[in-house]
Amino acid sequence: MEAIVSYHLPLFLLPLSLYLFSIIRRNTSDDRKNLPPGSQGWPVLGENLKFSLSPEKFVKERMSKHCPDIFQTTLMGAKMATFCGPKGNKFLFSNENKFLTFWFPQSMRKVLSFPRIAESSMKVGSTTKSILHHDLLAPASLKKHVPAMDALAREHMERHWKPNSVVKVLPLSKKYTFELACKLVLSEVDPLRVKRLSDPFTAVTDGMLSVPVDLPWTAYRRAIRGGEVMREEMMRIVRERKEKMVGRNEGETSDFLSKMVMARDEDGKLMSEKEICTQVIGMLVASYDTTSSALTSVMNHLAQLPHIYNEVLKEQMAIAESKGPSELLTWDDIEKMKYSWNVVRETLRLTPPSLGSFREVATEFTYAGFTIPKGWKTLWTAYSTHKNPECFPDPERFDPSRFEGTGPAPYTFVPFGGGPRMCPGKEYARLELLVMMHNVVTRFKLEKTIPSEMMVYRATPTPVYGLPLRLHPHQK
Repeated sequence: MEAIVSYHLPLFLLPLSLYLFSIIRRNTSDDRKNLPPGSQGWPVLGENLKFSLSPEKFVKERMSKHCPDIFQTTLMGAKMATFCGPKGNKFLFSNENKFLTFWFPQSMRKVLSFPRIAESSMKVGSTTKSILHHDLLAPASLKKHVPAMDALAREHMERHWKPNSVVKVLPLSKKYTFELACKLVLSEVDPLRVKRLSDPFTAVTDGMLSVPVDLPWTAYRRAIRGGEVMREEMMRIVRERKEKMVGRNEGETSDFLSKMVMARDEDGKLMSEKEICTQVIGMLVASYDTTSSALTSVMNHLAQLPHIYNEVLKEQMAIAESKGPSELLTWDDIEKMKYSWNVVRETLRLTPPSLGSFREVATEFTYAGFTIPKGWKTLWTAYSTHKNPECFPDPERFDPSRFEGTGPAPYTFVPFGGGPRMCPGKEYARLELLVMMHNVVTRFKLEKTIPSEMMVYRATPTPVYGLPLRLHPHQK
């Protein structure tokens, strides 16, 4: 409860002067244009409170009240046009480099990046993209990741998932996903060093999308402090790696960090230590919070829905029984997990781990008859389609068969975004989730100890008590 209060309380402390200011504030040139309908909310803080309490409810209510295609709001201190429905998703994904440009909220930059570093340094640059797509996330690399993921998952299960015990899934999911990211991205396996990184990471991800009020008792202040500690430790790692790589060439590098240290841009220049640090932190954040949230939601549905669990168990046991006791999973095994992957996708539909993505309008344009001025920000969000009955009939029902055959209509299922900036780690996340599902389901039947546990939103959907589950080992 204390964490929830520190996350939202600042918005309840708005002084009366803000309200009075909202009455007398002057019109801008935008007011003379045919802008999307909606509300800008409170001055300075906009509609952050309502959005952060429940993004799903926020989007649904405004689509109904204002317009099902687009509405305006103010979030993260910026005027924002929220595009809705498959058409809205298609428009933004298709015009990524035409009307829109990269934008990162200042409140998040303050947490994740170094002071005064250029905003462009937070964007995944061409050098980083090249390393990602040709090395870390290349098909051949992904196939090699599967046994490594399985080995770490087995070790993780032995250490933390004890038969007949009660475990809290969310913190364990975060632990597993972070350790795996450190191993694959940094080749870092020292438990003490991983812990020095993971402790501030937790504060960062818990608070970076909270109310951006920098006061000592707020989640946002803890996120800022966590970001400072995280960057200090990451800079030490980067410097150590640079010293280790002295005298070597690019052909002798192996992991993602080493390649970043050695890579040169089109002008032949090496990236600065701060740029490398910022890019690596972005990678770790992207592979950590949303994946651990998705894994927690999958386990929640498996514990709640015995008929779904039984079908997943049948599929996973067939794979386990085809292998020796010490034989690790392979890419071919992952390809057999078709029903399990449909369960994951249906989970991502009902509980998307990411709220969506922001962009900045580079050139004024019109959409659905409304003007979107230059300088405004845009948002697409899975919440406008994932539970829309026009996109998914009976949307609250958990039904993995929605993804059989050709699956959902284009631009309706968007947990990983779309277009040129679709999440590059989509396949990595698929492997990570399926490997962990295999290791949990083939060992245990799951029982929720708090059947009515609520979900709140803190950057990602979060079970209030961390999803405690009792683990019942299968009878041999």
